[in-house]
Amino acid sequence: MPNGYMGKILWVNLTDGTFKEEDLPEEIYRQYLGGIGLATKLIYENLPPKTDALTPESVFGFFPGLLTGTVAPLTGRFMVAGKSPLTKTWGDSNCGGYFGPEIKKCGYDAILIKGMAESPKYITIIEDNNQILDASDLWGLDAVQTEDKLKEKYGRVQIASIGQSGEKLSLISGIVNDKARLAGRSGFGAIMGSKKLKAIVLKGAKKIEVADNNALIQHTKEYNEGINNATVGGIEGYRTLGTTMGNEILFKIGDTPCKNWGGTKEDFPPEKLSKISGVEIDKYKQKPYGCFSCPVRCGAIMKVPEANLEETHRPEYETCASFGHLLLNDDLMSIFKANDLCNRAGIDTISAGATIAFAIECYENNLISKDDTDGLELTWGNSEAIITLLNKMINREGFGDLLADGSKIAAEKLGKGSEYAMHSMGQELGMHSPKYYKNMGTTFAFDPTPGRHTTASLDFFVMGPIIKPNGLFEGITLPRKFKRPGDDRSEAEKLFTAIMQFTHSIGLCEFAYVFQKYPLLELIKAVVGWDLTIEEAIKTGRRIQTLRQAFTLREGIDIIKNRIPERTVTVDYLEDYKGYCEKMGWNPETAYPLKETLTDLNLDFVIKDLF
Repeated sequence: MPNGYMGKILWVNLTDGTFKEEDLPEEIYRQYLGGIGLATKLIYENLPPKTDALTPESVFGFFPGLLTGTVAPLTGRFMVAGKSPLTKTWGDSNCGGYFGPEIKKCGYDAILIKGMAESPKYITIIEDNNQILDASDLWGLDAVQTEDKLKEKYGRVQIASIGQSGEKLSLISGIVNDKARLAGRSGFGAIMGSKKLKAIVLKGAKKIEVADNNALIQHTKEYNEGINNATVGGIEGYRTLGTTMGNEILFKIGDTPCKNWGGTKEDFPPEKLSKISGVEIDKYKQKPYGCFSCPVRCGAIMKVPEANLEETHRPEYETCASFGHLLLNDDLMSIFKANDLCNRAGIDTISAGATIAFAIECYENNLISKDDTDGLELTWGNSEAIITLLNKMINREGFGDLLADGSKIAAEKLGKGSEYAMHSMGQELGMHSPKYYKNMGTTFAFDPTPGRHTTASLDFFVMGPIIKPNGLFEGITLPRKFKRPGDDRSEAEKLFTAIMQFTHSIGLCEFAYVFQKYPLLELIKAVVGWDLTIEEAIKTGRRIQTLRQAFTLREGIDIIKNRIPERTVTVDYLEDYKGYCEKMGWNPETAYPLKETLTDLNLDFVIKDLF
């Protein structure tokens, strides 16, 4: 019996209504772990190149991390992965809550979906009884209504579902669990919608075996004590205000974009900024909310009578930035409403807010008029128009239909305005500025899933203990001159990318990077029983990142030629990327992994696809 992982995955074919279990050897887990690593291996091998993401042949899946489902701190994450219908590249979306651990409790390390149903369906995996059932009565409901209705029927279950945006194949739609945890990026809601899959319902009773339970408990206890004893700084800030602790400070230091990335601090002065601060939002908190195995609990359940919201989740920083600063909107009630609407509809808040910003700038510059916007006056900060337009996007009504697939496609349909679409290969940029975090430009432009701040942006994450002499993870030390262009920086980018892919694959929350020293290898030994070295961890991370890269290249995308909008960046991110490619063992002129690199990383099966 394996420890930590379950040793098998489940395939669901919606075309013929069948389930098939597949055993995986330990070698696969040793090389790819779980989460994004296992996802990359299984999707790469089972999805034919250049398959349309919205066809029956498309494959996508849900992948809990290697440690997900155990008490190991902050490891409750899972990945949704496949080909992105939005960017046509490798796609993945990192999510928390309680759905990921339930996959393991059902006995699986992944659930992969293929085929396409003829009519709306939902999947139940309940205590070894797997079924595909009619979802006609659920189609048209939002994700919260769907979850409520299914829990009324099945009791204590975990549910992932789509709302109206996924049903209507919005390319910026996501998948919702826990009523407000969203696998929002890459457009996976559209894939579920195309397959007519409304929801997945899970209830398992399988036990996750661990190699050394005493060691697991001890390491977990020591780590959590450090978290619980923190009274100042980042940990206490996250515990109290969640990510909204950044609503003011990140804007003040120049990280948060405003006015569709074209504004300055003068456009959103302190008197406006203070209205959407984390402190103001916290006034509506009813109780904390935390993901599985999290000692910090950075989420919150809110009650907002002024917005007619009896129960809703606290908006994250990214949501506040995209519907606040980016739109010059200081109406806090509208941000609460937008967050709740997006959670219910299953639409990515980053892309939704950024696409509205695109529309406002087009309107400001007379590229569109009221005749185009269904009579809406799209001016900066017009919160009533923002909420009305968001509803139209969710329901694909009128002008909202034009915007429902993001700003790039909207500009293409309009035949103008592309200069106001702040995206990378179709995906709107995360709400962190490459002008402040210099390496973010490289990440936004060239990561295999572009436009994302949650992949592996060196400068963004070195604010935490990773740069301290004692280090975040035992054995990881960044080169001394990593902040300056040159060899040290390129080496640091390689190291950080590798370790980030590794931690994503065990299910570790990214906020671990800003808290305190984490017993990474110790927990893996306690749970799985492996005596991993940090060198093995780095090589595993490089293997995963290289295979993600190979997937995007295999799709025919010349990623090194991609560029992000000039107004979003000030540094030469291409030269930075070339140095990184050299360290990764990739051709710096093409971004293709070298044959010898593929062989060294046990990726020989990729050679025939790229050469």
